[in-house]
Amino acid sequence: MREIAITEQTAGQRLDKYLQKYFNAAPKSFLYKMLRKKRIKLNGGRAQGGEILCPGDRLELYLSEETMAQFSEVKQVAVSPRHFGILYEDEEILVMNKPAGLLSQPDRPQDGGNTLVGQMLSYLVEKGDYCPQKDSTFTPAICNRLDRNTGGIVFAGKTLRAVQALNLAMAQRQVDKFYLTMVKGILEGDRAFFGYHLKNERENTVKVLKAPAPGAKRIRTKVHPLAYGKGCTLLEVELLTGKSHQIRAHLKAMGFAVAGDRKYGDPKWNRSLQAEFGLNNQFLFAYRAVLHFPEGPFQYLDQKQWTAPLPKGLEEIRKAYFGDRMRKEKNE
Repeated sequence: MREIAITEQTAGQRLDKYLQKYFNAAPKSFLYKMLRKKRIKLNGGRAQGGEILCPGDRLELYLSEETMAQFSEVKQVAVSPRHFGILYEDEEILVMNKPAGLLSQPDRPQDGGNTLVGQMLSYLVEKGDYCPQKDSTFTPAICNRLDRNTGGIVFAGKTLRAVQALNLAMAQRQVDKFYLTMVKGILEGDRAFFGYHLKNERENTVKVLKAPAPGAKRIRTKVHPLAYGKGCTLLEVELLTGKSHQIRAHLKAMGFAVAGDRKYGDPKWNRSLQAEFGLNNQFLFAYRAVLHFPEGPFQYLDQKQWTAPLPKGLEEIRKAYFGDRMRKEKNE
């Protein structure tokens, strides 16, 4: 018999989810069978699998060592060079600055360490903050995603309770996220755009409709002009809802193409920006974020704000179009 003590690190999750991580090579049917047969007990009694684990709980595994070894694969983390910046880090939370061109998470098994998640895990292993062999039931995780070609702020939890708190904050809109972008045309005044987001999964494209339609979800995008120059507008965009390609597709639907956007943008303008500045991806950057944790273990981060600097290439374009200062007058 093997006994496992539930700690602060592993508490707060369903028993069946915990078991699926502990026996990461076992089918769910096997785990539920062992629960039914009382080969897996919680605090000395029968368990169903839906119980939420608490610190101090005890799991008793009446399984042979051979069976447990058969259904437990040791997690491996590939060594990956770090290309992301670090804006903030403590014992439980990591705030990163993702470069454009880097996937947030693997799309395919062969993506390996060539992702933000892979590089983050490699970094935490090297620091000694994460041991995949020891922490078999938990893996640090990012809690918001950015498209491959969008850079900027990404939050991650280094502990289970941090991941849960950040995910809940994202779901409850307790994280204010602001982007910088440059669009073609003069967009005047603070505005809130509303629309209906319809995604074509096969083509990985989005349409923003003015009226409800089957499968379309309502979206909101708030814009604040920061500067004007050469017939363009530098915008701060607040994402009030978070859907795939929302900012780019919504601005395009409103008549304002994002610079460098190969999917929804202006091809001729994109070619000129590429020729002059070498811009190969959209001018869109998640540059500012504010956390709201009014209570709980992360209250010390309530109203905490982070700002990430524009990448060198985007900053060069910003200066060329808008000068050294953020101006709100027209300069066409």
